[in-house]
Amino acid sequence: MTVDARAAARRPLHLAVGGALVVATALIPSAESVAADQTSEVTIPYTCQFPSGAEKADVTIKAVLPVSAGTGEVIRPADVSVEVSLERSALVRFTALEATTLSAVAELTVRNSVGEHAADASWQQLEAPAVGLPTEGEGEGEEQGDGEGDGQGAGGVVLTATGDVPTVAFGSPGRATITPSGLGLTLASFTQDGTPTSPPELAVTCEPADEEERPLARITVRDSTGPTAPSPSDPAPGEGASEPPAKPDRPAPGLDPDAHRKIDDLTEARLEALDDEDPGSCPIEIPPEWVMTTAETYAAGYANAVKLDGAAALGPAFMKVVLNKRYINDSCASTVDVTSEVEFEYEGKRQLPPTKATFLSYGFMPTTATMVLEQVGPPAVVQTHTVTNTPTYPEESTVTAQLSMRLYDVKVNGVPLDVGPDCRTERPFEQVLKGYGQSYPPAGYLVAYGGNLTGYAHIPPFKGCGVGEDLDPLFTSAISSVGKKADNYTKMTQAPLCVATNPEGPDCPPKVPKPER
Repeated sequence: MTVDARAAARRPLHLAVGGALVVATALIPSAESVAADQTSEVTIPYTCQFPSGAEKADVTIKAVLPVSAGTGEVIRPADVSVEVSLERSALVRFTALEATTLSAVAELTVRNSVGEHAADASWQQLEAPAVGLPTEGEGEGEEQGDGEGDGQGAGGVVLTATGDVPTVAFGSPGRATITPSGLGLTLASFTQDGTPTSPPELAVTCEPADEEERPLARITVRDSTGPTAPSPSDPAPGEGASEPPAKPDRPAPGLDPDAHRKIDDLTEARLEALDDEDPGSCPIEIPPEWVMTTAETYAAGYANAVKLDGAAALGPAFMKVVLNKRYINDSCASTVDVTSEVEFEYEGKRQLPPTKATFLSYGFMPTTATMVLEQVGPPAVVQTHTVTNTPTYPEESTVTAQLSMRLYDVKVNGVPLDVGPDCRTERPFEQVLKGYGQSYPPAGYLVAYGGNLTGYAHIPPFKGCGVGEDLDPLFTSAISSVGKKADNYTKMTQAPLCVATNPEGPDCPPKVPKPER
C-alpha cells in the first residue's frame, strides 16, 4: 500500500491544544438555567472621597437580568456596565500631573436579597477604557451630558466600566432585589505620550449620597422545589444511574452530525482491512512538517454542579501550549495522531483564575466562597486523532489533566467560616474534555481555530477543611461526586491559537472567547 497522494498534499499542520479543564463547586453556581430577558438600569448619586475632599458623582448601573426565576435557579447578570460621571473639580489632581487621559477599574458591591435574607456580592475588575481629560476652559458653562459620547461631561469625564460579574441564586420564593451599594475606583492617569503619571494611580472609595434604596432590578422568585416528572433520560426506579454520554450531542453549526461516529468507524474499518495486507508495505511516516512550537490561548465556559442542578461560570483561563510533541502519520490506517501539552498560568502559578460567587443555600443561608483549580503533576496531555481517507478529514481531540480543587474565603450569612489554608480535594482528580470537528470545510472544534470542548469529572471528597472543627463532611456532601461516577458536566469555549511562529497574525495576542451555555 502507498500513501494517499491527495491526502498527503492536503494534510494540514495539526496544532493540538485543549480548552480549559474545569469542574464545578456547589458554592459557585452560574447562569445555566435562566435566560436574561430585560435590561435593568438605575442611576444613583454617590459621594467619592478624593485627596482634595468629597466629590459628587452620578453612577448609572446597567445589566441584563431576568424578570423571574425559580428557587435554586442561577442567574448571571449580562452586559454589565457601571458609568461614572466625575465633575471637573474631581479632576484637579490629574490635570496638575499634566495627565491627558484617565482610565479606571471599578469594584461595585451589590446586595442580593429576598425576604429577610441578604448577601453582598462584589462585582470586581470592571474595566473602563481611557478617556480624554478636559483642557483648560473646555466645557465650562456647559450643561452636564454634553460630551457627545467622547467620555466627557460638562467639563468632567464619564468613565464606563464593563466586565463579567459573579452569579446569584435565590433559595426562597418571593420578591428578590439586586441593589448597588459601595463603589471603589482605581483611577489611572497618563500623559500626552502615553506614559503613566507619577504617581500613576489613585484609589477612591464612593458611597451612595443618601439612604434611599434604589434597586437595579426586582426579580420574582417562584417556588420550584415541588416534584417534577422525570426526563426521558432519567433512569427508571431501581435501575440506577446510567453513565453520562462521552460525546456532545449537538455538534457546532456546519459540522457533520456523524463526524465523531465516522472517526471511530473509519478507523476501525481501515485497521480491519490491514489484517490481510503486508504491514511493511506502508510504514508509519514522520512528515517533514513535524515541528514543535509554542502557542497561547484562552478558554472560558461553564461547569455543572450536579448536586445543585446549576453551573459555574469559569475563566477566562490562560494556557501555554507546546504543539506537536509527538506526530505520527500512519498511512496504513489513514490516520494522523498528534500529541501536545498544556500548562495553565495565573499570576505565575499553575492554576485557573479563582472563581467567586454568591448564592442563598438551603433557602436561608447566603453563602459566598472562592474556588481555585490547581494543576498538579505533568502538563495536560492533548491528543488529536484525524482520519485522512475521507474528504472532510474528521478529527477528535481529547484533553486530559490532573487538577486539585481548593476552597477559601468562605462566608455564611456574612460571617467568615474558617476553613483553613488547605481545604481541598483529598486527592487530584482527572478532567477529560473532548471536541469534534472537520477540516474541509472547517467546522466544529479544530485545535488551531478553537471551538467547544465538553466532558465530565469526578470530584473526590474534601480534606483539611476547618480550624477547630472538622468541616470535611460538609463540603464533601455539598460538592463531591457520588461514588466513583464522573457526573459534573463541563463545556468550555477555546479561542484560536496565537502561535509563536506567527506573532503578527490575526489571533495574536490571544483573545478571550465568549463562553457558550
